[in-house]
Amino acid sequence: MKAVIEELKFSTNGEIDLIDLTYNIEEIVERSGIKNGQVLVFVPGATGAIVTIEHERGLLEDFKKLLRELVPRGAGYRHDLIDNNAHSHLRATLLGPSLVLPVVEGRVIRGTWQQIFFVELDVRPRRRKVVVQVIGS
Repeated sequence: MKAVIEELKFSTNGEIDLIDLTYNIEEIVERSGIKNGQVLVFVPGATGAIVTIEHERGLLEDFKKLLRELVPRGAGYRHDLIDNNAHSHLRATLLGPSLVLPVVEGRVIRGTWQQIFFVELDVRPRRRKVVVQVIGS
């Protein structure tokens, strides 16, 4: 069993910025030399998320609209009394901070239209880090 860990670092533009990490993650898996196992993609932070979604402009806009409708900004959340980003935390909780994908014959297994995205949910631009851990043999 072997484990390889790398970090992706990048900046975001603020609320509901979507960053396609698919290519970066596939490169990390390739560099790892691991042929069969799993890749964990994890964001340390309470206002970011990792999801899979098709990289199609209309669908990405629909996704943003859905998040705004499900958890609207400024809806009287108690946490807003502290730093005015309760909706960011709540959206992140619904989406989740990580994904685990299978690695088979050195390739990340995903659907044809299934790309891996970081979702910025905080209200302001941020410097972000995503941890990618490849485990297997």
